[in-house]
Amino acid sequence: MAKWLPRAGDLSRFLQKLNRVKTLEEDMMETSFNRCLSTVDLTLLGIGGMVGSGLYVLTGTVAKEIAGPAVVVSFAIAGLASLLAALCYAEFGARVPKTGSAYMFTYVSVGELWAFLIGWNVLLEYMIGGAAVARAWSGYLDSIFNHKIKNFTETHLGSWQVPFLARYPDLLAAAILLVATAFISFGAKVSSWLNHVFSAVSMGVILFILLMGFVLAQPKNWSAQEGGFAPYGLSGIMAGTATCFYAFVGFDVIAASSEEARNPQRAVPRAIAFSLGLATGAYILVSVVLTLMVPWHTLDPDSALADAFYRRGYAWAGFLVAAGSICAMNTVLLSNLFSLPRIVYAMAEDGLFFQVFSRVHPRTQVPVVGIVVFGLLMALLALVFDLEALVQFLSIGTLLAYTFVAASIIVLRFQQQKVVGTAPAGAAQPGTEPQQGPSTGELKEYESFSDKLQLVDRDKSKEQREPGQLKAAFEPYLEFLSDFYPGEVVTVAVVTLMVSAICLCSILAFGNTHLHLPTWSYSLLLVLFSLGFFLSLLLIWAHEQQRSTQTFQIPLVPLSPALSILLNIYLMLKLSYMTWLRFAVWLLLGLLVYFGYGIWHSKENLREPRAQRVSARYVVFPSGSLEERLQAVQPSAQPATELPDAHIDDCKR
Repeated sequence: MAKWLPRAGDLSRFLQKLNRVKTLEEDMMETSFNRCLSTVDLTLLGIGGMVGSGLYVLTGTVAKEIAGPAVVVSFAIAGLASLLAALCYAEFGARVPKTGSAYMFTYVSVGELWAFLIGWNVLLEYMIGGAAVARAWSGYLDSIFNHKIKNFTETHLGSWQVPFLARYPDLLAAAILLVATAFISFGAKVSSWLNHVFSAVSMGVILFILLMGFVLAQPKNWSAQEGGFAPYGLSGIMAGTATCFYAFVGFDVIAASSEEARNPQRAVPRAIAFSLGLATGAYILVSVVLTLMVPWHTLDPDSALADAFYRRGYAWAGFLVAAGSICAMNTVLLSNLFSLPRIVYAMAEDGLFFQVFSRVHPRTQVPVVGIVVFGLLMALLALVFDLEALVQFLSIGTLLAYTFVAASIIVLRFQQQKVVGTAPAGAAQPGTEPQQGPSTGELKEYESFSDKLQLVDRDKSKEQREPGQLKAAFEPYLEFLSDFYPGEVVTVAVVTLMVSAICLCSILAFGNTHLHLPTWSYSLLLVLFSLGFFLSLLLIWAHEQQRSTQTFQIPLVPLSPALSILLNIYLMLKLSYMTWLRFAVWLLLGLLVYFGYGIWHSKENLREPRAQRVSARYVVFPSGSLEERLQAVQPSAQPATELPDAHIDDCKR
């Protein structure tokens, strides 16, 4: 029976395959896409992804049912929390200007399996999100015409009562998705121009709402006689923050478009900062004027802005609000259809997804196969499925992506950059004599006849410490950590930090409600898991990190990404158990795709070193002395061979 069990070596190689990272090419600006997007283009794409129907619906819902006029504070806190995740995306988008967003960022730092699962979840997130916005667009337009479209469809096509299916086929929602798919397939410049038009109309309507709203504002609507500014207290503000957080999830379209930016190192961070700032300002100001125009407890959650103008005697303004809402939803549709095929392209280009999706049209320079296929799938979802039960699924996919990107920032910041390409000047080539720089004690690795030479025993007082190594100030106290490879301790500490964050957030979310813990155990567990979280943070901070002035870097690493991880995990745990169940089912389907196709076709397989017949390893010291004992390293099936004397003489020279 033991012969059926996997050997330790085979299991180790299998786990290495799951955690292998993507090797970046030296010239990351080379691409088959058209680099035509400016900072303004990217900024408007980000605004279009964030300022959608939520501005016209979410503000009224949170104000009436959750936070009252303090929805203003909820949006401010949510914008600040989103900034932590946005800065992580900004650093990655500048350092790795490749399409793929969270998938690509995870692949270059954490590992292949995790990157695939992130990409797999983002695919479903975009498909459901786009279909849901299309149905909202259809419903909003239908309500303007007194539901004549719905009545016509039910009369001539019929309706049905089937679980998970819509009451009637939404032809209008499917049609708008097909039209948007056609425009997206014409190229990035056409998509950007169309987004400019809709964004301009939407921002014009928002400006009108603000001007008219402040003219019609009545400060008494925040007075105590109407319930006060924060009728639901601090708990209502924080609950509103959790809901408002999802209004800012569209900024990742900027990172997904970095391979089509002219100057991604500068444009991506700026576009993310500008779009997030403008979106946060729009949400806060619209919430202010909405709750000042009419009492917050009388708002209509479904169409708060239009209803507020109607009740103040400006019914004509409702048509402008409706036009702005439709244009805003159009920008969200374009954002989803723009990002989704590019993430699919990145996965297919790496060999983890079907290769047909990696084809780029030679004239339009866009992944037209992915655009058409996933546009049709999105239209099918909008046509026949009831998406209300699946909309909450969007949150868990987004938050999981944010969590892994934040963790990837920490891992990558404390690792040496891994690139392949032409060897730099002065580097040794295979088959040449190894050389050591006269003035540096750096550890360099050279190859000659498949043998590896490694210079060791450097003067540590003169060396410049590499990223991932222990800082000199902490070495006397943590000397036992010096034996690990650079970055190895940091990776373990990041895993420990995430486990501590999960446990800490679980106690905060369920300790008093579902678990019914007594006060002493609740407090003890909070202290223990908090200590684990902060000790992991301190251990990471005790190591050297990359210092680069060429591209944007998020400040206060590892604190900023760690706070983002903590917030994202807490919000994930607040989702319903049905959301987690659907998430688990989708993950299982993703694992089937990965182990059935992705792991075997991954391009990183081509980079893995092949087993050689004989190899030898020996160590040379900077002083020129040679270690007396030379350890031969060869496959177990080959007999031991002695190192040729000529090699030793070469090393001595």
